[in-house]
Amino acid sequence: MTIRNYLTFSPVLAKTSWVDESAVVIGKCVLHEDASVWPNATLRGDVNDIVIGERSNVQDGSVLHTTHESAASKGSKCIVGNDVTIGHNVVLHGCVIEDECLIGMGSVVLDNAVVQKNVLVGANSLVPPGKVLESGYLYVGSPVKQARALTEKELAFFKYSAQHYVKLKNDYQQAE
Repeated sequence: MTIRNYLTFSPVLAKTSWVDESAVVIGKCVLHEDASVWPNATLRGDVNDIVIGERSNVQDGSVLHTTHESAASKGSKCIVGNDVTIGHNVVLHGCVIEDECLIGMGSVVLDNAVVQKNVLVGANSLVPPGKVLESGYLYVGSPVKQARALTEKELAFFKYSAQHYVKLKNDYQQAE
């Protein structure tokens, strides 16, 4: 695993978190209990904070970054809540993903967007800057549009997916 400092800032990893050896975690990053970062993902916490909540997973090839504070902007952190699945090749840039969400493969979520709890963002979707996705819905498209309310089965899948990735993470940790 590549854990790197940026200036005086060092990533903080909970004891039960896991970062694949080909992933990169730099600077102002915090990984909480049972969080996982999968092959070739990059978390670049150089200009602002990145936080990954408990049991959340950042899958292969995803990129997480932030926006710095300046005269023109208050900056934007990248915050991922608990029990979140970030699919393969997702870009999260200075946004907030609340608890129990799934961000589909290839999606992009931009600065100051907020994905509220219990949201499914379909694959290859674009969440524009500042957009708020309301809890309990599926969003799809580029830019995203609210498609429909989520079913009970889909809502239950968020925690299942997070727990499944905790199990996978544990398997990988035991093999190391």
